[in-house]
Amino acid sequence: MLGYPAHFGQMECLKLVASPKYADKRLGYLGIMLLIDEKTEVLTLVTNSLKNDLNHNNMYIVGLALCTLGNISSSEMARDLCAEVEKLLGSSNTYIRKKAALCALRIIRRVPELYENFMSRSKSLLNDRSHGVLITGITLVTEMCQQNPECIEVFRKAVPLLVRHLKNLASAGFSPEHDVTGVTDPFLQVKILRLLRILAQNDQEASEAMNDILAQVATNTESTKNVGNSILYETVLAIMDIQSEAGLRVLAVNILGKFLSNRDNNIRYVALETLNKTVGIENQAVQRHRNIILDCLRDGDISIRRRALELSFALINEGNVRVLTRELLAFLEVADTEFKQSMTTKISLAAERFAPNKRWHIDTMLRMLKLAGNHVREEVLAGFIRLVAQSSDMHQYTVQKLFAALKRDISQEGLVLAGVWIIGEYGDVLIDGGNFEDEDTQMENDILKVTDAAVVGLLESILMGPYANQLTREYVLTALVKLSSRLSDASSQGKIKEILNKHTISMEVEIQQRAVEYTNLFSFDAIRPAVLERMPIPEGRTIIETGGNVPSSPTSGRAASKSGPSDQDLLLDLMGVGTASSGGAMEEPEAAPQSPVTATASSSAAAAAPQQNNVDLLADIFGSSGSPTSPIQSQSPATPSHAGNSLLDLLGGGDEQPTTAPAPATPTGLDSLAGLSSSLDTTTTSPQQQQQQQQNIPGYEAYTKNGLRIHLVPSRDRKNPAIINIQVLFNNNGSQGTVTDLQFQAAVPKSQRLQMATASNTTVESSATEKQMMRINNPQQTAVKLRLRISYVLANSGQKVDDMAEYGPFPENAF
Repeated sequence: MLGYPAHFGQMECLKLVASPKYADKRLGYLGIMLLIDEKTEVLTLVTNSLKNDLNHNNMYIVGLALCTLGNISSSEMARDLCAEVEKLLGSSNTYIRKKAALCALRIIRRVPELYENFMSRSKSLLNDRSHGVLITGITLVTEMCQQNPECIEVFRKAVPLLVRHLKNLASAGFSPEHDVTGVTDPFLQVKILRLLRILAQNDQEASEAMNDILAQVATNTESTKNVGNSILYETVLAIMDIQSEAGLRVLAVNILGKFLSNRDNNIRYVALETLNKTVGIENQAVQRHRNIILDCLRDGDISIRRRALELSFALINEGNVRVLTRELLAFLEVADTEFKQSMTTKISLAAERFAPNKRWHIDTMLRMLKLAGNHVREEVLAGFIRLVAQSSDMHQYTVQKLFAALKRDISQEGLVLAGVWIIGEYGDVLIDGGNFEDEDTQMENDILKVTDAAVVGLLESILMGPYANQLTREYVLTALVKLSSRLSDASSQGKIKEILNKHTISMEVEIQQRAVEYTNLFSFDAIRPAVLERMPIPEGRTIIETGGNVPSSPTSGRAASKSGPSDQDLLLDLMGVGTASSGGAMEEPEAAPQSPVTATASSSAAAAAPQQNNVDLLADIFGSSGSPTSPIQSQSPATPSHAGNSLLDLLGGGDEQPTTAPAPATPTGLDSLAGLSSSLDTTTTSPQQQQQQQQNIPGYEAYTKNGLRIHLVPSRDRKNPAIINIQVLFNNNGSQGTVTDLQFQAAVPKSQRLQMATASNTTVESSATEKQMMRINNPQQTAVKLRLRISYVLANSGQKVDDMAEYGPFPENAF
């Protein structure tokens, strides 16, 4: 009606439906479906007419009533007419059975508890010879199994029957009635494959019963047309979801590899998306298609480039880290701006986890800084500086490479900050190394002369250059004053004093303060070298991965936790995927972008530490508090370690556990990279406490299965009422033996911000309790709702369990 009011026609439709003529009823029901929805009050008046017509002796009138009920049924109407629909499912008429099955589907979607009424009738539909009835029956059974997992056991007995149906379809000859471009009823084949996938999950016997037919469909289905590709895609999903044989899984990955060669962008996208989900299951099989995956990085479609990038990072391991990193660095040079920040984060993570040696690690980070220094996050930069500080044998090599890089290009902020920091710390090593040949230049015999004046001149050119901002100036001034205790040339000392004096009247308060303080240090030559001695090696800090563009690499070798695409997507889907700010690498993040953040940790890192900048550090020193600018989704690995510096401490929140406070000295932009981390004390409970908690576990139960019970004990922070501390208790009653490899992950809505410490132990012994701390910053005081992911292995059976759960909101008096 193009938006015009149509209420005047509703009663006219009711009158037409009450007419004994088929033509009137047909017009009336059509009008009702167009003009009335399930929220319209007039719909209650239609119920009686529908009930009469469902019992009519004319099959077409019954069909009209079923069609109307299946389109606009409300929950009240579904309850009233459920018995009639159930009776029609047993009709001898194929036309009526098909429509009744679709109507039953609508009823159980509106009123899920009515599924029991259709259980027995649904079993008989799976035996029907009519393709139309069979496809609707399978759709109904699939909906039941998805809504009520207890139905899976009931319908699992039908697996041999479904396998037989699929085999008949796959081997059937030409059938004009059901043929679609040479394939017999592809819609029915896809529906059967979906139902088989649901019924065979976590069941070895059912999986074995369908292995042969899946292999037959995968090898015999034509892949030159979309119809065949749709069946192959469903077959791949079924193979990967059930407990299939290893050879069958390799076959499924090879099918996806063929999809990558297809000219259709949709098929390639589907292949990359599915490979992202299967790379953690069959990593070696996916590795065989590495070259074509890398080719997809150059595809014209940005969606395909994004998925190929995710998959490329997921493929990195100790064996191929050199090759893949080289390809990714080549792509970084031409990548879209929106990719660069997440790519630099991912490349640094991969280099940290799988680096064959320190020189390769340093070269990779230098190359990355040269290509995308303006898109490098503070944590990545801090990690590079920590790496250099820890590699005493590489100091001269690194400082020379950075000196040469800055001579050529000072436009990349990340490169400038890292270079200035390292030259300030190890300027004496650079001078002692003398002149050196720059390997990166194309010119022959390009010898760089390193003198005191050359080093000071380089820093002055950065300071006065067009790319300098306040943060850069802070770093340069600090580097210059440090060099004053490392350089012996008197003219260079005078030049440093002159530069510092110029900035004592700077309009920027921080710059002015530093310049004044550093200038005054020259009056105390006795203590100046001690004050300006080298920084201690910074403690390890975990890189927090931002954005949804790239999932973390799968575990291999030194990696302590697995966060594959399929795991991460489940959490990201809760809140949507945002784009990280593309501002300066070490500047305060902008408030506008709202992006979820996923924190992961490796075995070499102490724990998850939030993004931290100079403004936050100064706010902490002066006792002020800030408000978060973006939601955080925290994914805590279960590797026991000390937690990193708490973001919520910077926001004014206190921690009930003892923390290690930093030394009471005013930090500079230079010192912030080597800031000390506080730690959460997560210790295992004593046997007496375990026994007491086993008898009466406090808090609210969020999960219980296989003997593992998870309770949440919330409390409001005493120093900041916007912060909620939640202690997570993992209790094992011992019914399934020891629980090992425990991983607990959580996500919160966008309006909240979450940080997690690591669990006290990844193994929960029988009758034992382990702990883990969560902190939620909830400035808007919205309801606290948690999406949980729990993964563990049962020692008795060796079964790996991967479950999702939801909890919230907490009761009003919980805090």
